[in-house]
Amino acid sequence: MEKEAILVSACLLGFPCRYDGKSLPNDNVLQLAERFRLIPVCPEVMGGLPIPREPMEIQNGSVMSQTGKDGTKAYQKGADITLTLAKKYGCRAAILKEKSPSCGTGEIHNGKFDGGMVPGNGIAANLLLANEISAFNENQTDDLITFLEK
Repeated sequence: MEKEAILVSACLLGFPCRYDGKSLPNDNVLQLAERFRLIPVCPEVMGGLPIPREPMEIQNGSVMSQTGKDGTKAYQKGADITLTLAKKYGCRAAILKEKSPSCGTGEIHNGKFDGGMVPGNGIAANLLLANEISAFNENQTDDLITFLEK
């Protein structure tokens, strides 16, 4: 029997694609490979942004760097590609990097570059949710499993 596919933020699988050129492999996420087909995505890189890149946060609906660079189009393009992959592989859910302006679910940086957080979702997470693809962060692997086993 073929494993069900889920999208996973590539940085959580060990790919060095974060804004700072690092990865954040997560053991709980990596263990999901025993039960699911993991489809790595990095909406920021897929949208054309380099590694490394300036940190960006959502400000009034736009994705901006501290120096005023507008990354909104790249973030939207990456979100669109992420959704296309989700549909291609029949994904019902995704595990995404918390707090990210692309992938954050439930809470993201506040746009002031001061470490503060606000309720909200990243650009890619919002698009997935709007298309009925559930989004979880790396601390919610048990919730993901429960959801997929319904």
